[in-house]
Amino acid sequence: MKLTVVGCSGSFPSAESACSSYLVEADGFRLLLDLGNGALGELQRHCGLYDLDAIFLSHLHADHCIDMCAYFVARYYRHDGGRCAPIPVHGPEGTEHRLTTAYADTPSASSMSEVFDFHTVKPSTFEIGPFTVHTERVRHPVEAYGIRIEHGGKSLTYSGDTGVTEALDELARDSDLFLCEAAFTHGKENIPDLHLNGREAGETAARAGVRRLVLTHIPPWTDPQVNLRDAREAFGGPVDLAAAGVTYEI
Repeated sequence: MKLTVVGCSGSFPSAESACSSYLVEADGFRLLLDLGNGALGELQRHCGLYDLDAIFLSHLHADHCIDMCAYFVARYYRHDGGRCAPIPVHGPEGTEHRLTTAYADTPSASSMSEVFDFHTVKPSTFEIGPFTVHTERVRHPVEAYGIRIEHGGKSLTYSGDTGVTEALDELARDSDLFLCEAAFTHGKENIPDLHLNGREAGETAARAGVRRLVLTHIPPWTDPQVNLRDAREAFGGPVDLAAAGVTYEI
């Protein structure tokens, strides 16, 4: 598998990165995890607009899904060959309604489904193209899911947005790469069931026994070097900071 960080900023785009979006590729299949603010533009550095095969939305906060509205425009009003066939979109309950409401003026209430084939995510195991995926509900103010992606004997786990939860520990168990949010700073923010800090991300990685930890979803107002230090103190394996444009072979 190849993982490309399209965007990794938390809450709103930074000067260096769009919000959350990650491209996972294997066997010529392209799966996009989230499409937050500014990510559609960055995606085109790595993949053609019409070359995606499926999309997974971890939850329906704007910094993880709002560029789906812009992507709707690109697919619905395509001028070189007609409207695109529907692409599978896996998201929480109410994804179609959320995106239709956010767009505010689609041609009809069902226009989104003309280019997006919506599938409701629940805790389960299923196939997306060549990938076997496992999804678990994580702790966040809205319905949110972490996802584990397996292919060719390798595994990638993406936390989405979450507080500390045993469900994430189990989802990430023995993962080759753990892409984990670290939005908060240890000793500064302490809001349960919202986000992890760097130390908690490292502790989760240690409990899960992952091979590599990549910290992501760090907002512009958070010092990433502090979170990196805290994660390394809690987890003895390799720890990186996600950065837009960086790729990982898994």
